[in-house]
Amino acid sequence: MIMNEQKAVVVFSGGQDSTTCLYDAMRRFREVEVVTFNYGQRHKLELESAARIASDLGIRQHVLDMSLINQLAPNALTRDDIAIDQKEGELPSTFVDGRNLLFLSFAAVLAKQQGARHIITGVSQSDFSGYPDCRDVFIKSLNVTLNLSMNYEFVIETPLMWLTKAQTWQLADDLGVFGQVRNHTLTCYNGIIADGCGECPACLLRANGLREYEAAKSEGRRL
Repeated sequence: MIMNEQKAVVVFSGGQDSTTCLYDAMRRFREVEVVTFNYGQRHKLELESAARIASDLGIRQHVLDMSLINQLAPNALTRDDIAIDQKEGELPSTFVDGRNLLFLSFAAVLAKQQGARHIITGVSQSDFSGYPDCRDVFIKSLNVTLNLSMNYEFVIETPLMWLTKAQTWQLADDLGVFGQVRNHTLTCYNGIIADGCGECPACLLRANGLREYEAAKSEGRRL
């Protein structure tokens, strides 16, 4: 397998974070492809949003069936009968056991077949809602494991790892794609595109970050 130092695979859901990462990757790499996972998420609009953005940008998209996750780990992202909430001292009901472990492992298999060395994911430890598989230590550990398992020098990149949501908005603006990210991505747990429902945890995090960034920008400050 010939390794291409200028090729990257982006784990892509069509949401704010992964779309920002995609635009950033397009700036930094000569060739970019995306991988989207169908894991039985509540809203097929997420898959449609990802497909539309990839198509508009002329990016090759791979869609992998990961519906087995829903059988193994029922959660609020895939089940209408599980409320989206978080009890004190517990992980949010939107946490899916093993999701990023499986997603990144399958992304790595795909990346190797495509000759790509770089795998890019939009996880963040600054705004990670307590998800253990969004932590930097997990990513670094998995990176080593994947390299050993396939005898291939992967680099898992996390451009948003130490950015707040406000700083992620700033990055999108720096890339010149603020409007595209705001108006064409789907972050909402209730399946509403752009600014979303305004009530679910994902929308609140996104909206609070947007307000913080716009306030800083109006004052001429960088975050």
